[in-house]
Amino acid sequence: MAIKIISNRCPQNHRCPLLHVCPVDAISQNGVGLPVIDETKCTECGKCVRYCAMGAMHLK
Repeated sequence: MAIKIISNRCPQNHRCPLLHVCPVDAISQNGVGLPVIDETKCTECGKCVRYCAMGAMHLK
């Protein structure tokens, strides 16, 4: 399984609040662009999926 970002649901015009939600710092963002998930760090806890107000995070 892996967590994926559904790009058309992410507004990409703000700092992603999930940067501070991820317990292992697996989410990064360059400026206000699309966040990126580092799959080598991600433990698939699902916290980002639960806290994303836009529903842009999906656990596959």
